[in-house]
Amino acid sequence: MPSVEYRPQLATLVKSPPGSDEWLHEIKFDGYRIGCRIHRGRITLISRNGHDWTAAFPEIAAAAARLDARDALVDGEVAMVLPDGRTSFQALQNAFAGTAARAALVYFVFDLLRLDGDNLEALPLEERKARLRTLVGRRTTGRIRYADHVVGRGDEFFHQACRIGLEGIISKRRQEPYHHGRHASWLKTKCTLREEFVIGGFTDPEGMRSGLGALLIGHYEDGRLVFAGKVGTGFTNKSALELRQQLNAIELKTSPFEPPPPGSLARVAHWVRPTLVCEVVFTEWTGDGRIRHPSFQGLRRDKRAREVVRERPR
Repeated sequence: MPSVEYRPQLATLVKSPPGSDEWLHEIKFDGYRIGCRIHRGRITLISRNGHDWTAAFPEIAAAAARLDARDALVDGEVAMVLPDGRTSFQALQNAFAGTAARAALVYFVFDLLRLDGDNLEALPLEERKARLRTLVGRRTTGRIRYADHVVGRGDEFFHQACRIGLEGIISKRRQEPYHHGRHASWLKTKCTLREEFVIGGFTDPEGMRSGLGALLIGHYEDGRLVFAGKVGTGFTNKSALELRQQLNAIELKTSPFEPPPPGSLARVAHWVRPTLVCEVVFTEWTGDGRIRHPSFQGLRRDKRAREVVRERPR
């Protein structure tokens, strides 16, 4: 298959969505960003950092092979759909681990970058989405579904999304071309605080717990891994034991955090190479850069540790 680089456009975090009709708004899905390359019947699924993930989602690849395109590059998000229609990153992790059925695995597609030899990236977003809708149809069932949108009314759409328990929304300029990397023509507004963090250590379990007590997590700032707190909830016994095995294999003698966590935590912690990235939901940032009431959602296999920085809304 010819090499076609998938470099996804990324959204910038904001406190509130734009309200003018220059913008359209989509649901923010809670899964893995995936590009789908179609070429003469062969399908390649590509993660946001360029890795081949076709083997991870054979159901999606099989569905993509049935699309009426000999050459295409589709952009979207693979997610697990709950019975109430919301998507869940934890459920996706369970499917990866083999502890949940994969029948609800869906590829939500929202952009079309190539089609039958034509590069569409310079076209306005609405035109790209119209061609995508023609390719996949307005499907509300099946493995591949078109991510529909509303025009304008950003605040209203955002409040409705939060009211029904969604993660947030993505706002996009309707007439803008596709930009590689993070760009202000795509904005994200979150209903809950949810970010990626780098695992730099852990503590031993206490009482009836198994595997580990808490993860010590942080983010990069000016080249340093900065401690952001510990997360001790969100694990099952099975996931805690499996994670402990991975952590044992990358254990270090010294702290990767600069400076190390304060107090007794530094004396009882096990340190690890900062290579694993996890997703955490939490209530707020404190004034000293710690997170409150965190809950572990799962490992992020699609992001490099060095890319993890604290998101600050514009």
